[in-house]
Amino acid sequence: MAAAAAGPESGGSSGSSGGLGGSNTFKKSLTPEMPGGSQTIRKGHRGVDSTGETTYKKTTSSALKGAIQLGITHTVGSLSTKPERDVLMQDFYVVESIFFPSEGSNLTPAHHYNDFRFKTYAPVAFRYFRELFGIRPDDYLYSLCSEPLIELSNSGASGSLFYVSSDDEFIIKTVQHKEAEFLQKLLPGYYMNLNQNPRTLLPKFYGLYCVQAGGKNIRIVVMNNLLPRSVRMHLKYDLKGSTYKRRASQKERDKVFPTFKDLDFMQDLPDGLFLDSDMYNALCKTLQRDCLVLQSFKIMDYSLLVAIHNLDLAQRERAAGTAGGDGPGRPAAQRALYSTAMESIQGEAPRGGTFETEDQMGGIPARNSRGERLLLYIGIIDVLQSYRFVKKLEHSWKALVHDGDTVSVHRPSFYAERFQRFMCHTVFRKIPLKPSPSKKSRGGGAGPRRSQGGIPAPNPPPAPAGPDGDLEQGSRPDLLPRSVPDPSCDSVPTSLSLSPFPVPIPSPQFQAGSPAPFRPRSQL
Repeated sequence: MAAAAAGPESGGSSGSSGGLGGSNTFKKSLTPEMPGGSQTIRKGHRGVDSTGETTYKKTTSSALKGAIQLGITHTVGSLSTKPERDVLMQDFYVVESIFFPSEGSNLTPAHHYNDFRFKTYAPVAFRYFRELFGIRPDDYLYSLCSEPLIELSNSGASGSLFYVSSDDEFIIKTVQHKEAEFLQKLLPGYYMNLNQNPRTLLPKFYGLYCVQAGGKNIRIVVMNNLLPRSVRMHLKYDLKGSTYKRRASQKERDKVFPTFKDLDFMQDLPDGLFLDSDMYNALCKTLQRDCLVLQSFKIMDYSLLVAIHNLDLAQRERAAGTAGGDGPGRPAAQRALYSTAMESIQGEAPRGGTFETEDQMGGIPARNSRGERLLLYIGIIDVLQSYRFVKKLEHSWKALVHDGDTVSVHRPSFYAERFQRFMCHTVFRKIPLKPSPSKKSRGGGAGPRRSQGGIPAPNPPPAPAGPDGDLEQGSRPDLLPRSVPDPSCDSVPTSLSLSPFPVPIPSPQFQAGSPAPFRPRSQL
């Protein structure tokens, strides 16, 4: 793959290249001098310098944010001068480059950072993606460049940096070279998939860029923001459908807003999350279609991010004066089309429902086993993992030591099937339909036990975990029934029910087994 043109252009001229690599040496580095030149904390490329500021590849976060905003401002502005046209195959492989000297040039403004180069990948193709999602160029610029970007504290396991725009619309994430290269190769298929169905739980990619500074390449991707900061998420899970070492570490649990995993979910919510029939069918159909797309690209090791806002708990917190949001005030509704969880599963957000629409914020209405009203914010994340030779070796090694069917690294077809089974059988459940009065009178006798809120009484909790965070031998909740519920058996609505929280009467099928006491996490 060709490298980018080397050497700085003092006049700020731009060029294009078909590659992702190419480290250049510049007259100055974007990285400011750090006192002592040492870092106290390091996780992957992410670190903290002696002044306490976050760094990425030895570039301070403040300098990186400034370079990103300068670069995006220039590339979106220059793109507006190009006429609208259809996307061509070569558009997916174009890379435009512009040099930003600190003193400025005839094309770039002066700035107080050191010299850097900014590269834009497939600008015409990503312009089409943004238009498909209803994002106008001025809105894109206003969201990302009018106010300083906000750095998120949780960097994730990869050590990536995350920024969110001040209006909660976009997330900016640093990605590794292989991930950026893989995304660029995916763009033609991504274009085809979005044309067939823009309503998806897959990430919405709005831009791919690279900041070159001090001989380092810092690649970033702009995506939709799944979690509005001002909505308090009482619980958050990263779910893969695997049980091997899928329990949050103690270090993660000690965080203010921890992210739990599969075994934690099965312990906290053994009965899952209850959706009405139409919502459940739409969600499972979307997951089935998205998994098929990922499988066709040989993508695996992705997760479903599930964040839960408990409406009833939030009301109690407000009454007690203990409510705490993640951000100041309630943000405006997202402008991008199909960007909320509700819109992503083929339905419009309900209007005039049984709960306050100002608290809705695009979440999917659900209930827990105690009947409490919930809003779910979900999306498929970490999709830039290809099943390559290294992943095959990783799975082969783990399969020798542990049960190969329980580890997260697996061949894409098996991974997709297991992922769907876990989500549609364990995580999400369909609220039982209310039986007709005639059937009710013929049944006679005492009905099945009901817990608070009309949700079936909990089933026995899963088996306890072993010392490795896996389940005890003989307990295999990950090997669920082979059949994935076929959403086509019920009609999938184009517009969802106006009353997202019907009061259900449980079906007798939930009576099997002796109910065990429900052991939720303290927040729910």
